[in-house]
Amino acid sequence: MCGLIGYSGDFQEDSLKAGLLAINHRGPDDSGVFFDNVYNIGLGHNRLSIQDLSPLGHQPMFSDDGKVVLVFNGEIYNFKDLRKELSDKGYQFKGNSDTEVLLNLYLAEGEKMLDSLNGIFAFAFFDSRSETIFIARDRFGVKPLYFSETKEGFSFSSEIKGLRHLVPGESDLDLESLNRYASFLWCPGEGTPLKNIRKLLPGEALSVKAGTIIRRWTWFALPIFRNVKANLSTADAIKGTAFHLKQAVERQLVSDVPVGAFLSGGLDSSAVVAMAKLRDPNISCFTIETLGGVDEGTTDDLPYARRAAEFLDVDLNVISIDSKKIADDIFDMVSQLDEPLADPAALNLRYISKLAKEQGITVLLSGAGGDDLFTGYRRHQAIDLEKYWRWMPKSIRQSVETITSMLDQRNTHFRKAAKFFNGSALTDDERLANFFVWSKRSDLLKLFSPELKNEFFKTEAALPMLDFLSPLSLDSKNALDKMLALEQRFFLTDHNLNYTDKMSMATSVEVRVPFLDNDLVEFAQKIPLGIKQKNGVGKWVLKKAMEDYLPNDIIYRPKTGFGAPLRRWMRVELRELLGDLLSVESVNRRGLFNANAIQELITANHEGKVDASYTLFSILCIEIWCRSFVD
Repeated sequence: MCGLIGYSGDFQEDSLKAGLLAINHRGPDDSGVFFDNVYNIGLGHNRLSIQDLSPLGHQPMFSDDGKVVLVFNGEIYNFKDLRKELSDKGYQFKGNSDTEVLLNLYLAEGEKMLDSLNGIFAFAFFDSRSETIFIARDRFGVKPLYFSETKEGFSFSSEIKGLRHLVPGESDLDLESLNRYASFLWCPGEGTPLKNIRKLLPGEALSVKAGTIIRRWTWFALPIFRNVKANLSTADAIKGTAFHLKQAVERQLVSDVPVGAFLSGGLDSSAVVAMAKLRDPNISCFTIETLGGVDEGTTDDLPYARRAAEFLDVDLNVISIDSKKIADDIFDMVSQLDEPLADPAALNLRYISKLAKEQGITVLLSGAGGDDLFTGYRRHQAIDLEKYWRWMPKSIRQSVETITSMLDQRNTHFRKAAKFFNGSALTDDERLANFFVWSKRSDLLKLFSPELKNEFFKTEAALPMLDFLSPLSLDSKNALDKMLALEQRFFLTDHNLNYTDKMSMATSVEVRVPFLDNDLVEFAQKIPLGIKQKNGVGKWVLKKAMEDYLPNDIIYRPKTGFGAPLRRWMRVELRELLGDLLSVESVNRRGLFNANAIQELITANHEGKVDASYTLFSILCIEIWCRSFVD
């Protein structure tokens, strides 16, 4: 796992070197640069050595004739199979890295190579034969890649921190993206807080020549767009789920450095550890203890993590964190994330990754993706329940939404009811996208400054999701199937995988996600929805598949998130920070929000009249981000 940076155009070599230094945490083991002054090309790479620790894995890596250069971040899990196929065709290898396999695969197949890859990656080839840079990102965007087009040309990097050194003058805020961060707590789509810096989307590729994008295309589409039929029997679905998960974990254990695993005690991480234990009986596992308790309505993970570790007979390493530590690290969290993602769970992941690194573990297996493939979030159950009331006239649905929104939000059940019926009167696709919204549009607009409010009246925060669903809108796709597609394309990529990469790589640790293995993803799409979520039980088929590997009290435990007691923190531990960063003077100076409206919301939230902790945390993160990246 590594960090990369590059350009095509009129840039300074020293700027690339400075950008490479800014992302050194992604690969402290080695670094290298390449410059071609004939074609105005620059490539830089920081290496975290995992496959072939020798100098033969150094990057940038060159073809034998020097005409093709590669910088690569990620892991190719099927590289040994690809290496054998390439060797049979006469291609030569000097070392044992997956990078060298990737280079030879490009020489053999060109851009068509993408279909052969099972892995997580972002890479860039410079091919002097065609004078082009070929860039691609993996199917689910596990590895990030940002790019920019300016008058100087085209530039890219694994992180905004690196890219800012190549485009230091690009500081105009992307207001539409800020609206999305405030609405969702993260930003769906290609936008970032900076207007001229964008994300390459998952499963996308670019071809660049002379500083200009000459082609941009999607090389991977989710199975739902390919009409993969869900036709497996219950028995085959259960048996196949266990087989494909076991196969995925085995593939992702390949490494020349020690591999460990997250273990929250939830089904997904426990399932991954159970499969890993079959191959590596001594695998080390890691979890977190948040001192001070959890928010009302949530479940403490630690007892379940200990129960799973005991059952599986694996070492469980626990790091204990108190609220003061969290508060002290908020600034650092936002800076490392590159984006104002408002989820303190990101810090949990960083603390765990840091502990693993201190114990000599460079790779961690994660259970991310299980909910997104097999159902598991509360919103999936909510969709299943809609059949009981979606038939009602729009006016009645609107009344129900109004009534539930007026209930006392200090009560967990009332709060969930209000969220459940929020957007009841929306159209089908709008309703699906609305499940991801944390703040109602009407409430959020009050918080923006008059100038931004007028701007946002013209925009729809959920537009990337609605555009994504539009090819399916006239189809007979089930609402839950569409929701899973939204999870996989947006919530998983732009939220979960985004913070997982940034926070783990901040400690020079690579995180792998077995649930996103190519074959497992394709298999999951063949499972009927009625088996994924059965009688209101999410991940039913995965739970049945794991009955031979885990105890029932782990498989059928209450659902909880990998989160933190944010509601309490915003009223207690983070209250002083909130008052400082979102003071009237600070908000007016920034000019993005309505200072009086923010103060009223802080007061109402503190008094328990509303549940606005995440909305306020989102605005707090936007202010911190602006101080780190703009001021």
